[in-house]
Amino acid sequence: MLIKIEQNMPRVKALEENIASLGDSLKTDELKNEIDNLENSTAVEGFWNDAENSKKILTDLKRKKGIYTNYTILKKAFDDLKELVALAAEADDEELAEEIIPELTELEKTYEAQRISIMLSGEYDRNNAILTIHPGAGGTEAQDWAEMLYRMYCRFAERNKFKLKVLDYLDGDEAGIKSVSILISGENAYGYLKCEAGVHRLVRISPFDSSGRRHTSFASVDVMPEMNDDMKIEINENDIRVEAHRSSGAGGQHINKTDSAIRIIHIPTGIVVGCQTERSQIQNKETAMRMLKSKLIEIKEREHLEKVEDIQGTKMNIEWGSQIRSYVFMPYTLVKDNRTDYETGNIGAVMDGDLNGFIDAYLKTSVKK
Repeated sequence: MLIKIEQNMPRVKALEENIASLGDSLKTDELKNEIDNLENSTAVEGFWNDAENSKKILTDLKRKKGIYTNYTILKKAFDDLKELVALAAEADDEELAEEIIPELTELEKTYEAQRISIMLSGEYDRNNAILTIHPGAGGTEAQDWAEMLYRMYCRFAERNKFKLKVLDYLDGDEAGIKSVSILISGENAYGYLKCEAGVHRLVRISPFDSSGRRHTSFASVDVMPEMNDDMKIEINENDIRVEAHRSSGAGGQHINKTDSAIRIIHIPTGIVVGCQTERSQIQNKETAMRMLKSKLIEIKEREHLEKVEDIQGTKMNIEWGSQIRSYVFMPYTLVKDNRTDYETGNIGAVMDGDLNGFIDAYLKTSVKK
């Protein structure tokens, strides 16, 4: 066997197993039956009479056909590659072997893209993400930790070529931040970032402690999908309190000059949202209302509630004891996710936005078998 082919046979074998595993998780036979049934339903008399239902069915059909078609193309391409590998080995064809390696690399990339795409197949996974950070108890120490997380997510957005926009920003008393809300825009932004929702724990030698003692700090991260203006949800004006205030933090020349920033409190649930980066109170209120609707819908879906009115205020309480991830700077360096047990000692890379390992581990455990 040619050396080139022999050296890359483990890659070929691994890809074959991965593609087979992907097919098993997709249950391709069942998926094909679902597609056939959906296509048959579009031919039923009166299908177009219910516009909302027909749109939902067509969207589901398009998504499932896309998944099935992409997988069958990948499977066919790999089968063709296997035949080329056998042919090159049998004919001792060095030139053909050279052509196979780049094709193998491309198929590995295609497989990885499909794997991620399938894991990000939730209803809102393709949406932009609105991410809000709040420090826990602990004053300046916790507020500084909240700012460190804010920087981490900014770096994550840069690494993944997502757009980032600060919606609301409240400075800390001495350092750090009291709260920040950011819009991270790009395909599958919510799908990637939804795993970041929860309490994040920091252990380090505090730069604010003159005695150099070790401190533990907490900050909560809330993530919700950005919804569009077509959301069918009504909010009673009597259920909200709108407050205007002066903007805080970096954000351009308009910041800190007028009381155009808006904060909205949803009284029944205790949800607080805010926006300060638009040019007027009206624009800031419109953005904040979209944030509120997004949050209510996200909670409704997560809690499997029948209607938004079923949301209880107690669900909004931050539980500082239920951290999802720990970041240890001293006496050793380690970042560990408590849900997946994924960990890394390269804490510098994580704080610079390298979260892909944590995200991938979470998606693998959360994807439906």
